This record gives sequence, structure tokens and C-alpha cells, in this order.
Amino acid sequence: MLVVQKYGGTSVGDIEKIKNVARRVAQTKDKGNDVVVVVSAMAGETDRLIGLAQQLAEIPDEREMDLLLSSGERVSAALLAIALKAMGYKARSFTGRQAGFITDEAHTKARIKRIEAKNILEALKRGEIAVVAGFQGVSELSHDVTTLGRGGSDTTAVALAAALNADVCEIYTDVTGVFTADPRIVPNARKIEKICFEEMLEMASAGAKVLQVRSVEIGMKYGIPIHVRSTFSEEEGTMVVPFSKEMEEVLVSAVTYDKNQARITFIDVPDRPGIAASIFRPIADANINVDMIVQNVSHEGLTDLSFTVARTDLPKAVQVVEEVVKEIGAKGYTTEDRIAKVSIIGVGMRSHPGVAAKMFETLAKEGINILMISTSEIKVSCVIDEKYTELAVRALHDAFNLGEG
Repeated sequence: MLVVQKYGGTSVGDIEKIKNVARRVAQTKDKGNDVVVVVSAMAGETDRLIGLAQQLAEIPDEREMDLLLSSGERVSAALLAIALKAMGYKARSFTGRQAGFITDEAHTKARIKRIEAKNILEALKRGEIAVVAGFQGVSELSHDVTTLGRGGSDTTAVALAAALNADVCEIYTDVTGVFTADPRIVPNARKIEKICFEEMLEMASAGAKVLQVRSVEIGMKYGIPIHVRSTFSEEEGTMVVPFSKEMEEVLVSAVTYDKNQARITFIDVPDRPGIAASIFRPIADANINVDMIVQNVSHEGLTDLSFTVARTDLPKAVQVVEEVVKEIGAKGYTTEDRIAKVSIIGVGMRSHPGVAAKMFETLAKEGINILMISTSEIKVSCVIDEKYTELAVRALHDAFNLGEG
């Protein structure tokens, strides 16, 4: 078997933890498997590097940030390879460039265009354990170092598994699998043994931090089974697999939340054809993802338009918005960053009416006001005041009977 494993920042947080990861990797190799390992930066390292950069510039240059932040994963990869060699195993570490990750030019949020995995395949033929620095690649045109965004090591691992036609991609983290809610705020949250790609994709996009959205997209596209499990336990985790009919029997599978949210509202926007394109094209060109969009009913030819972005993107978004306000002749804009998104997810929603109504009733019963609403076939999301996040998650978890026992 060819096994791709990914270890997150908490798994490689210090030397003792790196030794523990080396032992787990060695066990997998000893079972006769070919092994490729992807590692994140040591816990806290990326935030430390960001903090250093922000002491020099409020919004640091993105090209330089990619070069800076990619160093964290390289340190982890080299240390793990050293640990494996010290244990008597053949191992070799690779940067994203050496592993063949070719990306577009979008610094800090690059997308993988292709993987030229020749170096990895040669290492496997030599019987080596390949240790790859996650989260990074090299741009096709400029040959600059690029990074894949927060959680990008997940994407590195699943994409590499697809490129190598691996049998499984194991994502090792500090939790034992995917839960019906964050167990830190919902004590009776239940581990899900098996979840379909569609549900996992919605969970990831709605704030669940177990897997990055793009890693799930790649797994779904190429049919790569993903096993989410704990570095610190032998317990079986959660398998992310293609949809099967029995999964529809569960009405709601999980409740998620995302506090990395900010809302921008354009005030008194001229209500005419093309105005939305005039607003959102510059934002897209700035490589900023927009989540929810709400436009009020027009009054005397003017309307208000609100949308949400990641809170971390707000400073950059404001720079764009200030120019757009002038160009379209809007009265002004406001921002709000003390909000959160709470979501319920389940493929069973497709065939069961009344799920959204039950969610709204549950929040109302707790005195929680809904600021924005977004729905898909298998997800309902509400933007609320951030201070009510934990209360909302617990109430919805109880309302849909997701807990153990």
C-alpha cells in the first residue's frame, strides 16, 4: 500500500512530539507500506512569523510573506527526517518546490495547477520515507515561493495522495476524528465514524477546522479516502468517503461555527443593472473570498448591500471597498467584525422539510438575533453576534439530538 500521512502543528509542536510522529511513521513503514509524510509548521510558529512581519508593516507584502511563512514547514520536515534517520530508517525531506508543487501566482492563497512528483517517486523506489513540507509550492510563471492558505498542509497531503494514486490519506491532528460539534464547547459531542465528502465540504466551509475546504474538494474529485484521526491515540478516527444512500437517514450530521467573519455594508447604493458586478469584481481581483450576500429592497432607487468576508481579509477588503464606494457613487460603508457564522449540515435535509424553521425557532428561543441567512441543499448558516456563538451551537446540537446517549 501507498499511504500518505499528514501531521498538523500540534502533532509536531516540540522535539518529543516529533519523535512520537517518527515512531508512528516508522510503524506504518514496518507494515510494508510505502510512506509519504506531509508536515505543518510547529504549533504557534506561523502566528509567530506573522507577528514579526506585522511589527514591520500593517499589511505586509504578500510575496515576502509567502517566503517567510514557508520556512515553518521546512523546519518541521527537516527535523522529522533527522528523527527518522536517527532511528535507522531511510528518509528524505522535500520543500514544496522539490516535491513538484506548481501553483498559480496568487500569493498567500495559491491554487495547485499540477504536481510533478518525480523526486517523490524516486525516493519511494529507493525505499525512503518522503517527508514533504506542507502548505507551499512554487508559482509557474515567476518561480516565486507560494503558500496555499491556512490549513494548506491538508491540501498538500490530499493532492499528493491523488497525484501518487495513494490507497489512503491519513490526516493526523489533536482530535480523534470529526465530531457532531466542537467538543471543547459541547461536552456530549459525538464522534462521526463515517461522513460523506459533501457533508465534510460544507462543514469545512462553515468553519469546522478539522480539514481545509480545498483538501476535501480534491479528495471528492479524485475519490481519495481520507482518514481523520489523532496523533496521540491508536483509536480509529472518521472516514471521509463518497456518498451512500443510508447517509440520508440522518437529518442533521453536525453543527459548526466560524468566528473568522466580518461584515461589510455598502450604504445607499444606486440600484441599477451591473452594480453588483462593479462591487464584487474588484474584491475578487484582490483574491478575497465573499461568503454571504444580502441586498435590501430598493427604496427611491437606492439600496443597502451587505456581504461577509474572512475577518483576516477585512483590512485588505476595506482598501478595495473605499475605492469602489467612490466609483459607484454609494453614500458610504460600514464594517463589523464581532460576528460569527453558525451552521447546521446534513445530507438528510434534501428530503426533510422544516429543518431551517427548527433552526430559526431554536435561536429565537435563546434570544439570539439572526443578522444574515444563507442556505444550500445540505446546509443552513446564520450570522449572529459573536458573543452568542457557544450558546447557539449548544442549543442547536441539543435541538437536533446530536449528542451521545
